[in-house]
Amino acid sequence: MGIVEEAHNVRVLGAGEQIIVLAHGFGTDQSVWKHLVPHLVDQYRVVLFDNMGSGPTNPDYFDFDRYASLEGYVYDLLAILEELQITSCIYVGHSVSAVIGALASISRPDLFTKLVMIAASPRYLNDVHYYGGFEQEELEQLFVAMRSNYKAWVSGFAPLAVGGDMESIAVQEFSRTLFNIRPDIALSVAQTIFQSDVREYLGLVTVPCHILQSSKDLAVPVVVSEFLHQHLAGDSIVEVMTSEGHLPQLSSPDTVIPLLLRHIRYDIAA
Repeated sequence: MGIVEEAHNVRVLGAGEQIIVLAHGFGTDQSVWKHLVPHLVDQYRVVLFDNMGSGPTNPDYFDFDRYASLEGYVYDLLAILEELQITSCIYVGHSVSAVIGALASISRPDLFTKLVMIAASPRYLNDVHYYGGFEQEELEQLFVAMRSNYKAWVSGFAPLAVGGDMESIAVQEFSRTLFNIRPDIALSVAQTIFQSDVREYLGLVTVPCHILQSSKDLAVPVVVSEFLHQHLAGDSIVEVMTSEGHLPQLSSPDTVIPLLLRHIRYDIAA
């Protein structure tokens, strides 16, 4: 196992010829794909990894300067693909990792046959003629809450993000992976993600994109999926799912997994 693979806890499962890379979002780790992986391993080679800073990674490896922008994560993704000698893959990215995949595809479109984007947003802040879902003041309050009492923040944020009560298994699972992250790292990552704005790069993304979005999501309004569809340069398709919450693959697997499999298996019709 190479240095990059070890640092990101890379696992390769299955024996198919076609490769699928699964990339998790903020506050989770590769376990967020537990409902999807069993449906893929018979047909595909499945690559799982943890983003730097997530709970299972070594916090000593987290470089606050490197990950002050999404670029650091883009370099990591490309390094993982290079170390595994992957020349082509279907990339499934959740939340910020959907955007990371899109950015990586700009410099290396040859590596991606398609991007499947779940709950993706190019910008979380509202702007003139753009509704991202958050005002700056709301984000500042979120960061203050994380800084002052991380445990209390997680207890409040997890059910809001997942869209369920504290007793639900999905909320408990998201809480667990959030608690696994060192609080100062979690705050830094949240600031990088929520303050990011990649709208200007969407017109450079030429790889086909399948955009999947919950009908109700605290972090990403439905209109954002349509914004992505209108501004991506390549072919794209939007499916608004009946699921609620920002982690539908975890909270509504019976609804979401069949839809994900369809978008993985079938290309956008010409």
